[in-house]
Amino acid sequence: MSKLAIDESSLLCADHVRALLEWIQKESSGAVFPFLASMAGTALSPGEAASVRVKDVTLPDGEFGEVLVRAGEGRKVPVSPDVVGVLRRWIDEVDLETEDLLFPADRGGPLASSEYKRAWRHARHAVLSPDEVQAGLGEQVSSLRDSCLDRWLEAGVPAWGVAEWGGVSASWIALRYPHRFRLEDVEIDWEHLEEILRLPDIPER
Repeated sequence: MSKLAIDESSLLCADHVRALLEWIQKESSGAVFPFLASMAGTALSPGEAASVRVKDVTLPDGEFGEVLVRAGEGRKVPVSPDVVGVLRRWIDEVDLETEDLLFPADRGGPLASSEYKRAWRHARHAVLSPDEVQAGLGEQVSSLRDSCLDRWLEAGVPAWGVAEWGGVSASWIALRYPHRFRLEDVEIDWEHLEEILRLPDIPER
């Protein structure tokens, strides 16, 4: 198995993510909650999320939106309606302008990594069981990105689509999440396979 592969048991499930974000929403202040919620729903890395500006997001009410990630070659990533709602409320709450960073620190400038890492660390110890914490479940904030990429695969988004949204290669996705590419989990239409592989009629010799 590739050293890049992530153990399925080390991924945060959807319930874990919701519980962690719910705690952070109640216990943290400023941009921390919307910042982490956006990571959980778009699989942006912390550095990418910190550099997003208001002009980079399209947030239609009640529908899927979009965020433009300008890092690297640039890419567009879908934003779920729930995260759209979080971001719309956040922008209105702090009266952000088009050119502003989407997640500014209280005194301006980018949100400090120490701030959201501290909130994440406290949330893990408050929400996860001692065994889960000891096992390292969700140890890094980047676990939100890993979890989101995995859920996209689980939802049936093709690997090349997940790769495009995540800013990585399809081969990286296959190596990172091998549990999503097990042959025994694939339902094969054997009759259709037989039909498309059928040879032309060959006279007997």
